[in-house]
Amino acid sequence: MSDTISEGKVVGIHYTLKDTEGNVLDSSVGQDPLVYLHGGQNIVVGLEKGLEGKAVGWTGDVEVVPAEGYGEVSGNPPQPVPRETFPEDMELAPGMQFLVQAPDGNMMPIWINEVTDDLVHIDLDHPLAGATLFFTGVEVVLVREPTPAEVEHGHPHGLDGQASH
Repeated sequence: MSDTISEGKVVGIHYTLKDTEGNVLDSSVGQDPLVYLHGGQNIVVGLEKGLEGKAVGWTGDVEVVPAEGYGEVSGNPPQPVPRETFPEDMELAPGMQFLVQAPDGNMMPIWINEVTDDLVHIDLDHPLAGATLFFTGVEVVLVREPTPAEVEHGHPHGLDGQASH
């Protein structure tokens, strides 16, 4: 059993995500590590590429360009949708993500950009589209084989593979 990160392995990392100005956008510090299935499209491809071949105990930084992160900005402005399209009792806020069915039948993510009394402005671009991502203080804390259920589901079930969802 190899403790090197490669396709199909369950990986656990600690990290701090920063933007180009050094602002912290997200961090696992003081929390459980981020656990993902390598190659399972659970995290941005640029971070996966930066971790490929690393082993438990590796620490370092990974810079992810927009094309390997959340994509480039499409240039399409947010689209207004009537507020009544959403359930009346649903709290809506900028940054919230929803999955909607596209005309081709596939599910696609949208994000709320702005909420007014009558309109909800939705955006097809991820809020971090166009941004270079800086994963700093990355530490690999786990590399293991996935359980059969994790392989079937395409994502890990916790640090030990036994968590339910």
